[in-house]
Amino acid sequence: MQTQNSTPHSECGHVYVVPTPIGNLEDITFRALKTLQEVAVIAAEDTRHTKKLLNHFDIHTPLLSYHEHNKMSREDQLISRLEHGDSIAIVSDAGMPSISDPGYELVQAAIQKDIPVVVLPGANAALCALVGSGLPAEEFLFYGFLPRKKKEKLNELKRLALYEATLIFYESPYRLKNTLQAIREQIGDRQAVIARELTKRFEEYVRGSVEDLLAWSASHDLKGEYCIVVSGQKETVEQQTPLWWSPLSIKAHVNHYIEADHLHPKAAIKCVAKDRHMPSRDVYQQFHTDD
Repeated sequence: MQTQNSTPHSECGHVYVVPTPIGNLEDITFRALKTLQEVAVIAAEDTRHTKKLLNHFDIHTPLLSYHEHNKMSREDQLISRLEHGDSIAIVSDAGMPSISDPGYELVQAAIQKDIPVVVLPGANAALCALVGSGLPAEEFLFYGFLPRKKKEKLNELKRLALYEATLIFYESPYRLKNTLQAIREQIGDRQAVIARELTKRFEEYVRGSVEDLLAWSASHDLKGEYCIVVSGQKETVEQQTPLWWSPLSIKAHVNHYIEADHLHPKAAIKCVAKDRHMPSRDVYQQFHTDD
């Protein structure tokens, strides 16, 4: 067991986890600015990006790169400086470090060495999107970025479909449509919201069903990073009818109705569409294109 309190440790430095603005520079806190001025070094996801932030606030603390590709090699160097009394701030390009950004490994290493970790409050896209969505916020599950590969993505969404909590995802503009299609296929046409340009001048929320969001995404030029917020499963696990077809691909699902119930393919496609809460045209297309 380990206990950490706010009493300063004279023999070593502190790790300060400092959130940075996700768009609007005015969202940085006075405490964050003071911390960035006072630490010995700032470990930054992208030093060029962070340099612009520091220049804006006339802060001249040295920067050290700490990103996805060098975080393991940097860890020993940063821990050594902490053990010799230097305090370090860790920042990502935007928002809270460790939340879909580098930071977790350094925090974990510091804790293992009994080095104090101080987390500052600040901007976070997931919480902004959740509150702005208007969907229930009493219980929520933040997932971050879903896997890129289709099979892995569908498997994760199948697992998440049973959660009663509101679901929060991050997604890039290049994969937004694909991810919305996967959500519709595995979770259904629930109420959902996509949020973009949060805290910026052209902040935008699009609210409706998953089907509505798909239609919107097909007719707009997609730019910026997106948050997707999806309402949770309204029924408890005990109330749900077992999803006997969950292990089946769409093609196998259609073939089941054709072979077991002796349905015409058109009727079988309608049954599958009803089971999966999908448009019949999408089931038809996948039935005729899947391997």
